[in-house]
Amino acid sequence: MSTMATPTGPRQAQRIEMMGCYVDNLSMEDTLQTIEGFIASGQPHQHVVVNVDKLVKAQKDPELRRIINECALINADGMPVVWASRLLGKPLKERVAGVDLFDALMGRAAEKGWRVYLLGAKEEIVSKVREIYAQRYPQLVFAGHRNGYWKPEQEQQVVDEITAARADLLFVAISSPKKEQFLGAYQAQMKIPFAMGVGGTFDVFAGKVKRAPVWMQKSGLEWFYRFLQEPRRMFRRYFIEDMAFVRMLAKELRRR
Repeated sequence: MSTMATPTGPRQAQRIEMMGCYVDNLSMEDTLQTIEGFIASGQPHQHVVVNVDKLVKAQKDPELRRIINECALINADGMPVVWASRLLGKPLKERVAGVDLFDALMGRAAEKGWRVYLLGAKEEIVSKVREIYAQRYPQLVFAGHRNGYWKPEQEQQVVDEITAARADLLFVAISSPKKEQFLGAYQAQMKIPFAMGVGGTFDVFAGKVKRAPVWMQKSGLEWFYRFLQEPRRMFRRYFIEDMAFVRMLAKELRRR
């Protein structure tokens, strides 16, 4: 078993361990209330979701596993993770999908007056997401936005820009493990009360990628719907790399 950081904070009692990673056993409403507390505190907190792909990556990447386990809030995004938790005798309340959490937080930010910063994706995508939410919630306050493309020597400038924007919420739409590494390296410096990696979420709300029907989401087939849209890009991830999850689960079950 890998060495993991000791969980801290008010949600310690609800935190379970799966395949070397912690997961907080929270519903969507529990999660939103926890985030509200983070923002009220004014202190920096990092959020992460774990799905099959991230659990597989974390098994091979100790640094990614460390970043995940040190996050203040860790949600399960993926029905296979929820099903695995039940098989392991540590049943999670529900899946808290990152795309749904992002959408809920944008609505709550408009209601509470929280300042939002959008980081990542192509310029036309992130600009469109900002425009869509500005129309949906005219009172929503944007601290700023920036695309997800910069050279290594520009990274500190990006961090300085985000810090100066004084956001309450930062959503980072770049791929894993880059977004986890970026937040792990700079979140304390940026001092944002809640920072969350959202992966391809901006592509969904901008209309570039369609989200699976609700029945597919609930039956754990959202990944297959994604594969059908981008088969060349997603084949290796879903049919080669993520197959390791089955072996990892079998190993955990043998330990019981």
